[in-house]
Amino acid sequence: MDSDDVTAPDGSVYNQLDVTFVRMMIVHHGQAVQMATLAQGRAGNPQVLAVAERIRGAQLPEITLMKGWLEFRKLPVDDPRGGHDHTTMAGMQTPEAIRALAALSGAEFDRRFVAMMSAHHEGALKMATDVLKVGKNQQIDELATSIVAEQSIEIARMREIVSG
Repeated sequence: MDSDDVTAPDGSVYNQLDVTFVRMMIVHHGQAVQMATLAQGRAGNPQVLAVAERIRGAQLPEITLMKGWLEFRKLPVDDPRGGHDHTTMAGMQTPEAIRALAALSGAEFDRRFVAMMSAHHEGALKMATDVLKVGKNQQIDELATSIVAEQSIEIARMREIVSG
């Protein structure tokens, strides 16, 4: 399938760029949930923990939604053309950085979490903005718009927490 429009069983239109975005965002959200889960028992500031819980609360249902979007179209969640190096995705953190974050606690964890999650969210903003330019599916457009709004607010909120 190339980037040409495809009609889904419900009559909605999508293209390969929508599909690629969804597959990549599932992995991207998965890492954000992983980092947010680390905040439990490590965050020193209750506001950092609250942001982490909001991230989990928003992104876990979005992962389910995106998997369902693919399944409805009888598309596999993983790209059948083979593995993609997800560490090259915008904002993705390396396994080493995740392990280093897991080793921290208190104010050190908070500062590193905010830096990593802000960079991670900025990557998601880029991905969402890109699909808004080239995607064809209204549901994905709405999801990408929501991601841009929510994650922009979270970046500002996190930076405010650690700055003061």
